[in-house]
Amino acid sequence: MPSSHFTGRDARFVWALSGLQLISWGSVFYGFALFMAPLEQALGMTRAESSLGFSLMLLAEGLLAFPVGRWIDRGHERAVMTGASLLVGLAFWMHSQITTVAEFYAVWTLLGVGLAGTLYPPAFAVLTRRFPQHFRRAIITLTFLGGLASTVFIPLVAWLIDLLGWRDALCVLAAMHLLLCAPVHGLLLHHAPQRSMLASPHADSATLWRYVRQPKFWQLAMFVVLLMGVTSALPAHMVSLLRETGMAESWAIAVPASIGVLQVMGRLGLYVTEHRVDVHAANRWVTMLIPLGFLALLIGAGHGVWGVLFVVLYGLGNGMLTIVKGTVMAQYVSREHMGSLNGLLGLPMALARAAAPWLMGLLWSAETGYTVGLWVMLAASVVGVASLWLAQHERNQ
Repeated sequence: MPSSHFTGRDARFVWALSGLQLISWGSVFYGFALFMAPLEQALGMTRAESSLGFSLMLLAEGLLAFPVGRWIDRGHERAVMTGASLLVGLAFWMHSQITTVAEFYAVWTLLGVGLAGTLYPPAFAVLTRRFPQHFRRAIITLTFLGGLASTVFIPLVAWLIDLLGWRDALCVLAAMHLLLCAPVHGLLLHHAPQRSMLASPHADSATLWRYVRQPKFWQLAMFVVLLMGVTSALPAHMVSLLRETGMAESWAIAVPASIGVLQVMGRLGLYVTEHRVDVHAANRWVTMLIPLGFLALLIGAGHGVWGVLFVVLYGLGNGMLTIVKGTVMAQYVSREHMGSLNGLLGLPMALARAAAPWLMGLLWSAETGYTVGLWVMLAASVVGVASLWLAQHERNQ
């Protein structure tokens, strides 16, 4: 049964789930970039062809977000997350055996299927069901380790590839999921709380679609999808963007590397102030850091110090934004249907995440650099934040 108090045992549960998140994010999401070059050489792929594998992964994850959320809402969290970990491990092993581009695409699509059941959305739904009175604090705790996934796994995967070669490195990652993630998910997620308030699946669906028809669902959907696109647009362009501000080359590389730490600092700030600051006020104002970051770049074009300010605002804001995006449906629409409601946004978020970096590149020009793209992202972020504010207004009426 869900606990009414966040105990030491609850904290251990959350930290264990956090460790599994670090492995899932780090091995697949951040590991991809390190496998690109050796795979392109081994399979004769262009950069566009190898990048398509990542896009297929995002698409598969987005398509399955809704059914995964529904299964978790109905109490099947153990089967979903354990099975998904086994699938990721199997896909990594299959990846180590591939010899054709078609097989490469197949395994990355399969990895996307596995990620749909192992990343933040299913984990957030699990925590909301288990800790209905403290789900936000549990989610903040979960993201501490998740925020360090790139810091841990980028050097780890690079070392494994140098030491063992890319095929054996993939086998090591497969073993992590098969021998660690899957068994721990299986042990950790036993006795999943069941939802007894709904008499039947038909009543379940009818209640869900009643929530979907509410204006605040669509306002929150606009907020989540737009902010997902905006924050996904930048990582691929970050170094080039900072170079254009006049920042020295060494700083243009070192400063973006600090974003992971800044994200964790932002989440730590939310954790410390959780019971001291009104949660709805916090939701309103922390999301403003993203548009303020864009504004700093546009105001200080050509001055590196403004680039540093942008990275600080973006890093802190993006870290806290993960919490806000993951909890707003539970806070303003329905806790019981959180997995399903967030799942409905899975495909739009995947499309936004895949399209935004391409759009940022499309809007770049030799004459104006990233200026037009930054204005577009600023406008999108303002509309997204305004949508959140409107949803909060709906709640108060």
